[in-house]
Amino acid sequence: MTENQAVQQKSVRRNRVAAAACFAAALITVSVVGTQSATADGAAQRTAVAAHPAAVAASGLGSADLVQSEDFQQGLNPVGATIALTGRQGLSACSGEETMRDLTKGKATAYASVTWTFDTNGRLIESAASAPTGTEAATWEQQLVALVQDCQDEPAGHWYYGAAHTLTVTGGTAHWYPAYNGDGTVSGGVAVLRSGTRVAIVELTGRPTDAPTSVEGIATAALKRLSS
Repeated sequence: MTENQAVQQKSVRRNRVAAAACFAAALITVSVVGTQSATADGAAQRTAVAAHPAAVAASGLGSADLVQSEDFQQGLNPVGATIALTGRQGLSACSGEETMRDLTKGKATAYASVTWTFDTNGRLIESAASAPTGTEAATWEQQLVALVQDCQDEPAGHWYYGAAHTLTVTGGTAHWYPAYNGDGTVSGGVAVLRSGTRVAIVELTGRPTDAPTSVEGIATAALKRLSS
């Protein structure tokens, strides 16, 4: 091997090392974006899935815009949260397997979702999307409201959503609905949120009879996060 060839090989190795370092740094950046925490303040478990972090950064929609641990009222003690930025979280008990990505036909500029679990029976899910335009956001909001209203009229003995209630904060509006078991007892509820080009749905399940207060409080906190 000539001296010139040896120098060239060293240069190639240096370039490979530099490229590997850049790739590792990129992975770290993705992980940081994906784990911006909906649980950062005390959940015992969390799983983050980072998908298309550039889109998340561009739209300003991320896990920090979802319900946080300090937003829960007394009696709801979170023990874990799963965060995702893929739009594939099921929307609500009423929607079955439909996801935000299904509802938006994959047209959102970013997605974010969280599933919270508690130390008692019950959980909370929230799924959000950022629309390219205000018109599309309004359409998605209407679709989510229609989806929820589909479960207001159910056969006797089946769970259902109750009457709609409206609340507003600076920059946002929400429609929230208590949920009733087949025996008529209140158990959780659901809310559809809209702030500018952002839309979201949040649902609390398995909550006892103070659910209307809990759902209204969570809907208000979620709307403030979405509107921030």
